[in-house]
Amino acid sequence: MDQYAHNRERLLTSSRPLPDFEVVGTKGPWLHLASGSRIFDGSSGLLCTNVGQSSPKVHGRIERQFFRYSFGGAAVVQPHIQMELMERLCRAVGRPDDYVALTTCGTLGVEVAIGLARSITRMRDGKRRGDILTSTLSYHGMSALTLALAGNQARKPRPEDALGIGPGFPAPYPPTHPHDERGCNASCADEIANEIDRRGPENVAAVLIEPVNGTTGGAFVPPDGYLQRVSEICQERDVLVLHDEVLTGMWRTGTPLASQHWEACEPDIVILSKGLGAGYTSVGAVLVSPEAGQWLRNEGADPLPAMGTMAAHPLMAAACLGVLDELEAIDLPALPERGQRLGQSLKTLSGTGPVRDVRGLGFLYGVEVTPGTLWPLMRAAEERGVFFYPFTGAGDPRSEGLVVAPPLISTDGDLGFLTAALTDAVEAVG
Repeated sequence: MDQYAHNRERLLTSSRPLPDFEVVGTKGPWLHLASGSRIFDGSSGLLCTNVGQSSPKVHGRIERQFFRYSFGGAAVVQPHIQMELMERLCRAVGRPDDYVALTTCGTLGVEVAIGLARSITRMRDGKRRGDILTSTLSYHGMSALTLALAGNQARKPRPEDALGIGPGFPAPYPPTHPHDERGCNASCADEIANEIDRRGPENVAAVLIEPVNGTTGGAFVPPDGYLQRVSEICQERDVLVLHDEVLTGMWRTGTPLASQHWEACEPDIVILSKGLGAGYTSVGAVLVSPEAGQWLRNEGADPLPAMGTMAAHPLMAAACLGVLDELEAIDLPALPERGQRLGQSLKTLSGTGPVRDVRGLGFLYGVEVTPGTLWPLMRAAEERGVFFYPFTGAGDPRSEGLVVAPPLISTDGDLGFLTAALTDAVEAVG
């Protein structure tokens, strides 16, 4: 028995109505349990362990850096390893000339991106205010600012605590933008144009958007042409486009960035986190296009946002380089096809038993279920050797379901095990 079990309530952390796992070891996408059995990580931990656990490449990188120096502020110690990470990361995601800010987590990455966007538009366009527009089905972090700004219903602060801000436009998905005679399409972006014009373009710095919805709605994919139309609207009004790829970046959807599934929608600023640290380290990275970033070095620009004592930490950078080493060892060009096969297998469940819908891209899918069946389904899946991450909070009444997001290193056999276990669990719950 866990010697600390009786003190569990004192640890202020998330919990769920299912037993915790007693993990004694890991290998890739598998957790080895004290009982002698193992369980497959069907959600990459909290949607982050893209390259699995216990990576020798990551361990080797951290160990080498540990014995050089384990801490060194980038303004004091020459940031060689941070520069190496910047160059490799930018090349990996197809933005080779971007400016980069390294932070300690995705939430802080979003806040730094907001600060940079405000500074850029004030210098470039003479903006009077720095309003940031988000959607009604969005999640951008756990700080007071990001929770108030975004549209996650389950974590939304009380109105009196929301700092006087909130989401500015409906997301192009049925739970928050229903249509009587059709589904959402690219014209739904006109809601963003209307809100910018209502506030006045001189008062809006940026639109912050998840190119593919994460866990708030459960992997909704935007209509074709929507992200391109958002970019056009913002360019016409001198408003920056910020893509929150904290969850979807680093090949989670089958491409380096989720926005790369569509043409002509490259953002001014991208925020990365989960897949970059891959569960080995807490990290955030803000990538700013050269055209926008040049304004940050102009005389008279606002000071760079504070990024934290541990930002650009050398051990953090070392771990991220190890993750990039692991990603380069994967057959990345084959990921889209493998993700498509995974999606095809999962979509056969749509309309069966408690499953209402299956949606997503690459290695990110939402399996929406009828209310009241989420936890029984997750329990049944765990009894069959796979665990998943739940999502709740879209629409009214709130939808619920589970996120299927296995590590990118999963073999075809692993993915077959996952889909077979989930299929059997769906049948068992009925």
